[in-house]
This record gives sequence, structure tokens and C-alpha cells, in this order.
Amino acid sequence: MEIKLDKNIASGSFQEVLIEDGFFVLKIQHDSDGSKRMERAIDSTFIQFHFCLKGEAKFNFNEGNYQLEVSEENSLLLYNTQKDLPLNVVLAPNSWMVSIIMTIRKFHSLFSSEAAYIPFLSDENKEKKYYAQEPVNPAISVILSQIMNYGLHPSIKNLYIKGKVYELISHYFNRVENADLEQCPFLADEDNVRRIRHAKEIIISRMAEPPTLIELSEEIGLSLKKLKEGFKQIYGDSVFGFLFDYKMEYARKMLETGKHNVNEVALRVGYSTASHFIASFKKKFGTTPKKYLSSVS
Repeated sequence: MEIKLDKNIASGSFQEVLIEDGFFVLKIQHDSDGSKRMERAIDSTFIQFHFCLKGEAKFNFNEGNYQLEVSEENSLLLYNTQKDLPLNVVLAPNSWMVSIIMTIRKFHSLFSSEAAYIPFLSDENKEKKYYAQEPVNPAISVILSQIMNYGLHPSIKNLYIKGKVYELISHYFNRVENADLEQCPFLADEDNVRRIRHAKEIIISRMAEPPTLIELSEEIGLSLKKLKEGFKQIYGDSVFGFLFDYKMEYARKMLETGKHNVNEVALRVGYSTASHFIASFKKKFGTTPKKYLSSVS
């Protein structure tokens, strides 16, 4: 399948993770000011789940004659066994999206004993086109954040994302009201989830001079205890543990461009001296910036 972007995403990232044959995940983090178009061939044998975590995504069909807009914290499910539905989406500035694409055969196998329970798999619907727009509940929001942000070794990346995708689909089709919130009462409050997300955006935008935890909790309007607990639940790490990993990844990408020296990168991510930055980089990646660049050049 071919992937096309209008041009490379200068600020942000695009990743495609192949889970297994006929089953893949797209992670799109578009952080620049302009809109961004993404195109990908997807034929009629696939079912598509698109989740907008941030910003807005506009899906174009039939050569642009028909459009569906998916706003922040909403999702779009698509499939049509009679017609290909190639992906043609325009992302608004500062938009994040996770898409799960799998063959309908693979999807049916997940629900082989419960097919009648899923509305569009009933006998009268299984050969028809189907689309549904649904809000993203807090439990799904947490899983999406975990898919977008994880600090695991690359060797287990696919296994981790595969597990999270199955978890997400389970929550998506859960028909028991509020069952997805019972195990985590903190996340039952959607406003808290939004505040935690805002905390993450604040520390990323000010990574060179981040606020203290107390300052951050005051700024987002949550107690220090709820900030710490909520951040750990959503992102799987402490606030500054998450920020450290983000800064090191940001620094690594800056170095790989070849446009910045170590001192410039160190200052950009908040280190007053190159030696402290080098020590942190080595802690994260097991090697110095210089040796790392030699290994990838």
C-alpha cells in the first residue's frame, strides 16, 4: 500500500506500525501551523478505525465530493465491502490521530462467537457499507495516549501496540454502561483527563524551563496528588520521567538533522552545560551524542 504526504512533516512525526499481515496502525503527530494532507491506498477488504486525539481531521471521499469531519476526542469507523475507501485526510494545524486498519476477515475473527452482538456484523449489514462517528470516552483516551507515548525498547514496540489495540477495540465495542470506568475511578472524570493532557502540553511547550509540579498543578487546576496519579495512569510515567524521555527523543532528532551542534541541542532542551546534556543522553541511549551520530551516519 502506498503512503503519500503533501510534504514531509517538518514538525511532528508519522509512524506506521505493522502488527501482522493485514493489520497495521498509523500514528500521526502533526505539530506545525499549516494543514497537512495524507493519502494512503486502502481497499475494500479493510475496516478502518480513526481516532482524533487533538485538533481536527477532515476525511475526503469520492475525489473530494463528500467529506466527514472528525474533531478532537472523536472517532470514525469506516468500511465498505463493495468499494475501496482510500485514506484521504487533511489534518488541521496541531492535530494528532491514531488509525487502526485491519482486514475485515481479521476483524471478524476477533468476534467470531459474538458477531451478532456487533450491529454491523449482523446478517443484514455484513455486506453493506458502514460508518459511525462516536465520542472517545476516557478509557479509550488513555489507551490512545499510551499508543502515542511509550518509553519501551524498540524490540517490544509491536507487541505493546498490538496489546493496546486489542484493548482499545474491546472498550470501543463495550456495551455495558460505565463498565470501562469502574477499574479506574479517577479517569471517570473527563475534565481531569483533559487537565492532565493540558499538563503534558505545558511541559512539552516549556521543556527548556518547565514549571515545578506545584506550579503545574496550580496552572491546570488539579491537586498535586491528582496530577501525579493521573499523569502516571495516562502516560505510564511520572511527569518529569515523561519529560526526560521526550527531551532526549527531541534532542536525538535534532542531532540527526546535522544542523545543530551538541551545545545548541543542549540549550534547546534545557541544559545549561553540554556536559550535563551528554550525561543525560548517555543515560537514555547508552552512548554519547557523538558516538550515536557516528553509528547512524
